[in-house]
Amino acid sequence: MITAILDFGTNTFNLLIAERQERGFKILLSSKQPVKLGRGGIQVNRITPDAFERGFVAIHNHMETIRGYEVDEIRAFATSAIRNATNGEEFTEEVYRRFGFRTRIIPGDREAELIYKGVRQAIAFGEENAMILDIGGGSIEFIICNNRGIVWKQSFELGMARIIELYKLSDPISSEEVRALENYFRQELAPLREVVKKERPLTLIGASGSFDTFQALIRHRKGLESDHYFGREILLKDYAKLHK
Repeated sequence: MITAILDFGTNTFNLLIAERQERGFKILLSSKQPVKLGRGGIQVNRITPDAFERGFVAIHNHMETIRGYEVDEIRAFATSAIRNATNGEEFTEEVYRRFGFRTRIIPGDREAELIYKGVRQAIAFGEENAMILDIGGGSIEFIICNNRGIVWKQSFELGMARIIELYKLSDPISSEEVRALENYFRQELAPLREVVKKERPLTLIGASGSFDTFQALIRHRKGLESDHYFGREILLKDYAKLHK
């Protein structure tokens, strides 16, 4: 059985086509379309008309790709930008009218749980606590977990699209903006600090493309080519140099 999975994120609409097999599944295709669904409206929880159209163009392109495979079912999911938008259901209803499939809007807590389940497919957890971080456009998810399951999880509406719209950041970012962001995150992530003190995770697992970028920047600074090797360790001292 071949399934096409569509993930409607705040910045990107992703497509994964996979074939179910006796043991697990085989990925046939993975692709993405930039959409920036939150641009111009994420701070007021609205999807703008322009963003609607960018989303529909991306879905149309994905559907063209899907037609090249013998897909048995399409499953679509939406996260932060759509779940928080006052016209989010209007968007998903229009998707159904145009393309013929329903979209499930995922709550933040469920999104964190699914991130954990996805990471668990690729990484063997130990007895000691680890913390997963997924950096999205609309939200970020922290999950503290071990080989027995999830210890704590929470989704924060602090995705990068929201931050950029809120602070109108310059490029390159200024030191004053960095300090303002640090103060903002320190305040908004207070619940995380408390639980980290209690549960003391020893490893941070990055579950989003931001960590690929961190790795590429670190390797570039060291004169190495970026290899996109899954599971490569990023040393805290190397990341600290990037932050400076």
